[in-house]
Amino acid sequence: MKQYYVLFKNHDNGMRLYNSLKSKNIKCIIAPTPRVASKSCGISLLINKDDIEKIRKIVASEYIDIIDIVEIDKNINQNRDKYC
Repeated sequence: MKQYYVLFKNHDNGMRLYNSLKSKNIKCIIAPTPRVASKSCGISLLINKDDIEKIRKIVASEYIDIIDIVEIDKNINQNRDKYC
């Protein structure tokens, strides 16, 4: 399974895009940036694949600085955060 993330140089641009997408009813989730994708800003937006082109148009029209939109294999660790 794949996940899609918008990567940013700083959190300000991440929050600008987040607010813009929410106002346009485009689903997105603020998420930690996966280290396999980037070692830059700590936040990213988790988005749906079907919304990528709409998001690219919004980024361009609102002059929001992003690094890229990347596809990453979903990595689920069933033992994460288990202490017993």
